[in-house]
Amino acid sequence: MIDLSRYPHLSTIDSPADLRRLPDEELPVLADELRGYLIEAVASSGGHFGAGLGVVELTVALHHVFDTPHDRLVWDVGHQCYPHKILTGRRDRITTIKKKDGLAPFPRREESEYDTFGVGHSSTSISAALGMAIAAQRKGDQRKFIAVIGDGAMTAGMAFEALNHGGNVGANMLVVFNDNGMSISENVGALARMTGRAPSADVSVPSTVFEDLGFHYTGPIDGHDMAQLLKALRTLKDVPGPQLLHVITTKGKGYAPAEQAQIEYHAVSPFDPNAGVVKKTGASKPTYSDVFSDWLCDMAADDPQLFGITPAMREGSGLVRFSKEYPDRYFDVAIAEQHAVTLAAGMACEGGKPVVAIYSTFLQRAYDQAVHDVALQNLDVTFAIDRAGVVGPDGATHAGSFDLTFLRCLPNMVIMAPADENECRVMLTTGFRHNGPAAIRYPRGGGPGAVINKNLETMPIGKADMRRRGRGIAILSFGAMLAPAAEVAAELDATLVNMRFVKPLDEALILELAKDHDGFVTIEDNAVAGGAGSAVAECLAAHGVTLPILHLGLPDVYLEHGTREEVLSEAGLDLPGIRQAILTRFPKAGSLSQASA
Repeated sequence: MIDLSRYPHLSTIDSPADLRRLPDEELPVLADELRGYLIEAVASSGGHFGAGLGVVELTVALHHVFDTPHDRLVWDVGHQCYPHKILTGRRDRITTIKKKDGLAPFPRREESEYDTFGVGHSSTSISAALGMAIAAQRKGDQRKFIAVIGDGAMTAGMAFEALNHGGNVGANMLVVFNDNGMSISENVGALARMTGRAPSADVSVPSTVFEDLGFHYTGPIDGHDMAQLLKALRTLKDVPGPQLLHVITTKGKGYAPAEQAQIEYHAVSPFDPNAGVVKKTGASKPTYSDVFSDWLCDMAADDPQLFGITPAMREGSGLVRFSKEYPDRYFDVAIAEQHAVTLAAGMACEGGKPVVAIYSTFLQRAYDQAVHDVALQNLDVTFAIDRAGVVGPDGATHAGSFDLTFLRCLPNMVIMAPADENECRVMLTTGFRHNGPAAIRYPRGGGPGAVINKNLETMPIGKADMRRRGRGIAILSFGAMLAPAAEVAAELDATLVNMRFVKPLDEALILELAKDHDGFVTIEDNAVAGGAGSAVAECLAAHGVTLPILHLGLPDVYLEHGTREEVLSEAGLDLPGIRQAILTRFPKAGSLSQASA
């Protein structure tokens, strides 16, 4: 529990209405307390850190000048929302953020009336605020609409689509461009160069860009100077038409280690605020991202046509080493997933072998490009899909629940799901060597600790791996669910297959097992609806096989935040849940195992 007596101003703020009663001269003091409280809270619980530190003064000023929640404040991405949550009645629960049954990691409409739009993915704020403004104007509502966009979100095309439309319709809205030069890592691209990084920078280029889009441009101003912020916001509050305020901030402001190491302090685990984040030492088993990182560099050494592409996820997707060793073949395209995939398609047209490293949740943003530009043309693009399945603390906006469902229906697409680290490496090579599009989807964090063979071997496409011959039921496991599936199979004397391929399925093996088994169980960490289990059911139906089949996977809901273990347990995908589901559907499985003991 944080001692509120050390934060006398903040302890009196239970809502923005309390904040608006403070005189201007006390707001810098409140901001200092808010920053200190944020440091103490995140040090205790972990969470997104640097972005929130950078918007402390801006958050205080916005809630002081505007009548929230009557006036609609829309945050982009949401990494920076912690100060906002603290000031809007959630101060005493901020240490529960990302935890099961705790505060959501991003703004969420169901959580607070001050969270006007749910976010987690980038570059949606201007579109959302514009839509609100248009609908409110239609009803005759007199409200203000403010979109706060930064942390790299202005590099995405969707932001400019909204600016283009907003300037054209002349909506009464304010866009606050929080320019801190960072997404998770440094911003890239021409826009980042144009905007400059200091209030004294020549602003003729960015002002021209935004003015030409129909927005009246103000700035840049110092986003940590409370007096400047209050003056600018009050001036713009009652100005009609599209307005854009450009503020310069520092990610990690007020906590020296976070200012100096902005990438490392983007998001943190619990740490000692006096010592800073202590880097882990000693040997530990590699994560799937580490496996991908090593494979990418090894394959790049073997094939000079390999290109590595990331939409602003160099660190998270494991491209740091590749970016240093092969800078001429490394492309960070900023937060631009659609462009990333079609860029890869273009490379493939000229004989390149692009690898798109992307989170499952962000591949959703480039679905049309995967369909129309890659799969339709049967181009050699490899999708290395990180954070597939259950992600955990980042919640519904970042869960990789749907990639098997939305990729499985695409002609020409090969889809693989590794059960361990070595299998992941082999599948990456298999997909890369394959003539056509291929997707390898793997979970966040580490696997079971398999020994990794460092060569670049491949596996036969569409062939499953029989792990255990049993009787009664056949358990077909896809990807990361193999370990609990193996335990249950041993307990129940069931057959166990590591399916490896979601597409093409090993139909020959499935049909062979159907001849001498009483039923099937499919297990996957993807939505049951349309997932790998559905492919098995379709296979059996197409061949006139009418055996009972139990599908275990993610339910038809958006997964709440919590640890990966907690989320899997709630979905019934932990060992007890899997065992109980199988015995409920196939009661004889238990008696068969006892008889064979």
